Amino acid sequence: MNALRSLLRGLQAINTPLLTAGKWIGVFAISVMVFVILLQVYCRYILGNALPWPDEAARFCMLWMTGLMAPTALREGGFVAIDTIDVILPNIISKLLQIILLMVSLVVLVVAVKIGWKEVTGLGGRFATASLYVPLSLSFDEWYRVPRSWMMTSLLVGIVMLILVNIELILSRIVALFDPQAADKNEPAMINRGAE
Repeated sequence: MNALRSLLRGLQAINTPLLTAGKWIGVFAISVMVFVILLQVYCRYILGNALPWPDEAARFCMLWMTGLMAPTALREGGFVAIDTIDVILPNIISKLLQIILLMVSLVVLVVAVKIGWKEVTGLGGRFATASLYVPLSLSFDEWYRVPRSWMMTSLLVGIVMLILVNIELILSRIVALFDPQAADKNEPAMINRGAE
């Protein structure tokens, strides 16, 4: 059991800074998304001339924000959950059910990694966005068309981070199964909280 607790603490030591960085990058992405949407509204309705790139920039930011913040939501119990069965079952059976469901989720996430990899490296990832460019020089005389794979990498990164969190939750539930008092000390603050 000590080895399992050590593994859990090690995984939490990896996940905590990763999720914190992901959360702040996600906050930055949503800020940029709001800014470019407001800029587009201003240009379209006040100036009467819509810009070609804000829609793709907002989509780019939304995908990265989702990929980087979904693992935090999973870890903190922020996803919508139906916990009626969980509440009426005895504690041990409830924990076993949670472990089984987390393992099923892990299988789905592992399959999703293959899909994400195909999106990044496959035919779709070879195309470039229609109107999203980044400058190649400070003089802004050279521009590079953003590849679609940069956008779809958010899917792959988010899924890998979800896998890490999912494994942490499985380990946490196993530790809680054998030692409920020790498990509460090892869990992140809100793992047991569901969406209200």
